[in-house]
Amino acid sequence: MTLLARLASDVQLMFRRPPRQQYAALCYRVKKKANDVEVLLLTSRDTGRWVIPKGWPMDGRCSYEVAAREAFEEAGVRGTIEHQTLGAYCYPKMLKNGLKVTCKVQVYALEVSEMSKNFKEKGERKTEWVSCNEAVKRVHEPELRSLFLQFKRRMTEQLAARSPRQIPAE
Repeated sequence: MTLLARLASDVQLMFRRPPRQQYAALCYRVKKKANDVEVLLLTSRDTGRWVIPKGWPMDGRCSYEVAAREAFEEAGVRGTIEHQTLGAYCYPKMLKNGLKVTCKVQVYALEVSEMSKNFKEKGERKTEWVSCNEAVKRVHEPELRSLFLQFKRRMTEQLAARSPRQIPAE
């Protein structure tokens, strides 16, 4: 590598911003009769692509609290949020000033127990309950797709462990 090329590379690294941090909720519910898991997707306000509720850090709130608040503001859902992250994904975000930044999103599972008819962003987004497989087809971010598949495996194992064993009739 020439000195000039190395210098140019070093300058690029100096000006590269670290990813911006966001927090998200992977909202889900278990359909009791079918023992199936559904996840909640919503459309972004700017591009209309399918996403999960997410937002920027808030002073005085833990990351999982931010995720739960965003789930209510964007989709009108409340429930029990896990304090441990499921994982993270990155995506490119276009800011209002036209600057494109990379965002790293920490994701927390939120089991939905309540759905509100009125919430901050009602009418600004579409929401839809879908299977994890359908969510994988709809979202664009490969790492988020992986999180949905990982979550599906985890929930399949948990639900299998919860269901009573079938005892054959004699």
